[in-house]
Amino acid sequence: MKRLNWLFGLTCFAFASSGFAASGKLLATPGVSQVEGSAGGGIVPWAQLAGYASDDEIAINGFCSRADVSDYRLDVCGAQLNIYDRVEFSYAEQRFEVPALNTDIEQSITGAKVRLYGDIVYSKWPQLSLGVQHKSLDDGSIANLLGAKDTSGTDIYLAASKLHLGALAGYNWFWNTTFRYSDANQLGLLGFGGPDSDKELLFEASTAVFLTHQIAVGVEYREKSNNLGLGEQDWQDVFVAWFPNKHVSVTAAWLDLGSIAGAEDQTGWYLSVTGYW
Repeated sequence: MKRLNWLFGLTCFAFASSGFAASGKLLATPGVSQVEGSAGGGIVPWAQLAGYASDDEIAINGFCSRADVSDYRLDVCGAQLNIYDRVEFSYAEQRFEVPALNTDIEQSITGAKVRLYGDIVYSKWPQLSLGVQHKSLDDGSIANLLGAKDTSGTDIYLAASKLHLGALAGYNWFWNTTFRYSDANQLGLLGFGGPDSDKELLFEASTAVFLTHQIAVGVEYREKSNNLGLGEQDWQDVFVAWFPNKHVSVTAAWLDLGSIAGAEDQTGWYLSVTGYW
């Protein structure tokens, strides 16, 4: 995909341009890059906005991620823009490899997120943000074959995040909860909705402990719909995120994605790199 290659080049350019990075936030507080393009964890969007921009700065980030499980592989590259730590715009390209069918499923995701209240560190109550992700399949033939209603759709989510400094035996503790209104099947890669399904409210959550200022370990959970009757199951992961500086982050995770398109026990690894400037 040409757009994926372009976005990968943008990620590399982020490293080369790291001397110009916005730096108004504490190290690691923006989180990393989520597989749908938003700032957050690997599988859950968080309330934080992408990058280190403060209220008088603009930040641009690039990222690439790969998830490799038993029968499938997902590659994602994207870019994010943070304007004055108030609004985030994102774009991501996903390529989902299905070796059993000798085919790839490609999806583009355009997102936006608005910070409604607070700061994950400095406000008394959690930071609260409202986000939207519009998703569109390049080719909806597989989704249609499986019985999906649509080949494009829009998710809306509300996220709350808080970082408690020194809260657990002197270690920093982070948590996030997200409520998503969606009818996407496997992120939308298998289309949207089903024969008798409507959008529903889904719960997502993340938590992490910072072992140092640069290294966080945590877990994530994402509730999923079963619109197509293929046994789609909730997702979870265990991750380690490394923030060597404010110019790059690296995230590795073990994934348990349950059943995907009838193939059970989809477990494997995940790796993501984000460049900030």
